[in-house]
Amino acid sequence: MCANYLPSRAERLQHQFGVAPPRQGSGKEAFPGYLAPIVRLAEDGSGERECVTACFGLVPAWADLKLSRHTYNARTETVGEKPSFRAAYRKRQFCIVPAEAFFEPNYETGQAVRWKISAASGLDLGIAGIWDWRPNGGPDDQPLISFSMLTINADDHPLMQRFHKPDDEKRMIVLLEPDQYADWLQADTEEARTFFSPYPAQKLQAVPAPKVAMRKAKPRQDDNLPLL
Repeated sequence: MCANYLPSRAERLQHQFGVAPPRQGSGKEAFPGYLAPIVRLAEDGSGERECVTACFGLVPAWADLKLSRHTYNARTETVGEKPSFRAAYRKRQFCIVPAEAFFEPNYETGQAVRWKISAASGLDLGIAGIWDWRPNGGPDDQPLISFSMLTINADDHPLMQRFHKPDDEKRMIVLLEPDQYADWLQADTEEARTFFSPYPAQKLQAVPAPKVAMRKAKPRQDDNLPLL
């Protein structure tokens, strides 16, 4: 699972994902309810990619915005049936969540220690996700796009099995290779399931990254601030 990650910076969005960065949401740590960039197919039907700012935690039009605290991850086993996710999944509203790294708790010392997981190649990660739209709830009560990261079981994954509480099921986000991006965004619901496989452990690197208390600063208008 992933409840905290570092969105890709503007220059990586341009160079690695081939999209112009949005005005908000890149380069700052994101938590559920925060704004962050996602990559999806442009709505003009051109088949081109576009990058838009979205809320981390999928919130359908019928739900309260606080739902984002619980819908930041969607299990691939049930994404097509759960009320919060099924409409987005069945409508093939697939997206890529660009990330410099993501964070998970490690309990091997007996206490939760935050670890940072990133690509061993030095490139940013492309996380498979779904997105939805609602007519209000965004900044200044404008229309809001929201998203959820897809997850799979990781009980047997050499790296990701090290995270979360010892008795909990191990989960990991679905990570895509760059040459899969186009196919993922255009997949139908059956084709989408062919992407739900563990990412090779040797292509990832993980290091302890304890949270450090920092002096609070006045937020800028373009920070990926929580909506709630």
